[in-house]
Amino acid sequence: MDNYVYILNNKIYINLTNRCSNNCDFCIRQGRKGMGNTTLWIAREPTAADVIEQLPLNLDDFDDEVVFCGFGEPTYNLEALDEVASYLHCVDKTTRINTNGQTNLIYNGDVTDVIVTSCDTINVSLNECNAQKYQKHCRSCFGERAFDAMLDFAQKCKERGGNVIFSVVDSIGNDDIAECRKLAKRLGIPLRIRNKE
Repeated sequence: MDNYVYILNNKIYINLTNRCSNNCDFCIRQGRKGMGNTTLWIAREPTAADVIEQLPLNLDDFDDEVVFCGFGEPTYNLEALDEVASYLHCVDKTTRINTNGQTNLIYNGDVTDVIVTSCDTINVSLNECNAQKYQKHCRSCFGERAFDAMLDFAQKCKERGGNVIFSVVDSIGNDDIAECRKLAKRLGIPLRIRNKE
């Protein structure tokens, strides 16, 4: 059975797709089947009903925040994301998305209104300090234009009132992290440094 919901440290995570516009050299998908004891490679992308059916019945026993983060870029399954988020908001949960920020390239248009409505926190994976280094490590199917599109996506979400944060993996090194800090500060978006897992 496909796993669309998994639990880590008492927090609920939603796995909506295996599709991704990136093929990052540091991605947890490289050589792994899933997280914890849960396999996250799926044969079919879920509908909202599929996801809701797999949610724990005792939602109150888990963290208030539910995270859209699986083995792909969650916004590839935007309709399910939007509907599941609406359901979670109705049962007093908040939502966060971990995204590569290439959604507007994926849909060839601005869909940040859906993201801001669905997701209380929008965690955009900045990952590098310029387009060339980003493409070297993240290998987007959109090429180097993915970097500026990601920055534009983050800014548009912020302008729409979204709670946006950037994140980078510490494996890029202190010099690049310092440049990422400068970039994030210039855009007025907080930066979180996370450990490569």
